Amino acid sequence: MLRKSYLIAAGLLVTATWSLEARAQAAKEPMTFFVSSVGSGKGADLGGLAGADAICQKLATDAGAGSLTWHAYLSTSSYKGGTIVNARDRIGNGPWHNAKGELIAHNIDELHGKNSIVSKQTALTEKGAVVNGRGDTPNQHDILTGSRPDGTALLGATDSTCSNWTSGADDGSAMLGHHDRTGLSLDPPMLSWNSAHPSAGCSQPKLVQTGGAGQLYCFAVR
Repeated sequence: MLRKSYLIAAGLLVTATWSLEARAQAAKEPMTFFVSSVGSGKGADLGGLAGADAICQKLATDAGAGSLTWHAYLSTSSYKGGTIVNARDRIGNGPWHNAKGELIAHNIDELHGKNSIVSKQTALTEKGAVVNGRGDTPNQHDILTGSRPDGTALLGATDSTCSNWTSGADDGSAMLGHHDRTGLSLDPPMLSWNSAHPSAGCSQPKLVQTGGAGQLYCFAVR
């Protein structure tokens, strides 16, 4: 009986130790990545990069993570005289964790690598909620990025950033990513979290029509 009691006590001690270690580990992994639960409400008119960053910062602050500096994962292009900025250069080098403390990527190269784990299950909002994907109603898997798969800006004479995130008009276009890594086919672009296809326009109705809601990827600069 004494030995049995000892084993039970030892087991409880181990369980308690694991629990403490788990809590300690979680405390080391604050939220440093999320999909914005809302966009600007004006389609792809985010007020430029500064306005997009302000959206991320406010949402992070409301979620208790405002002590960190937050940037939207967006590129800008040279379209109509704009300045090229690469989304990957705006977010530091990681690591990043979602609202549940789950690892998204150790560093910038892993984030953009072929084994990136951004998915519907991991790309949560700042509130820890799952974002609707393909097959849900409404589908909201299109996330604004204006980027190529490696996180750099698209080049050429075609608008890929809705006039560098200042246009909410029906015309124009922005490159989108699929946070759920699914699409109309199994072609690599359809499975891309940051460079799946262009939007049908820049207004909120056009973004909804395409399959999104004007949401952003937000990263703490690390």
